Amino acid sequence: VQLVESGGGLAQPGGSLRLSCAASGFTFSTYAMSWARQAPGKGLEWVSAVNSVGSDASYADSVTDRFTVSRDNAKNTLYLQMNSLKPEDTALYYCAKAREGGWGTPILLQEYEDWGQGTQVTVSS
Repeated sequence: VQLVESGGGLAQPGGSLRLSCAASGFTFSTYAMSWARQAPGKGLEWVSAVNSVGSDASYADSVTDRFTVSRDNAKNTLYLQMNSLKPEDTALYYCAKAREGGWGTPILLQEYEDWGQGTQVTVSS
């Protein structure tokens, strides 16, 4: 399994970024996928998850109505569209695959594995 995040960078408050997660080494279309983040000096925080076919998504309260998760199973790629960015969104963002395949949308960090190396998002003026 290999997960490679990209798309991070520096954004101004109120700005937008789109993260991507390129997946390989497993049947991407049969697993739910998740995004999580880790801010400096803090633990890993679950951000969002999407089911295997992209028909169901869940979000942490801190990003609801600002972030949108999606996936393109033909391209084996997971996305996170981040709008109305805030300084508190500054973190290293990771993607991961669910431990088990299926139709559900797990929302707990321990239900995911094979985290990528992360992409840095910095929100600052």
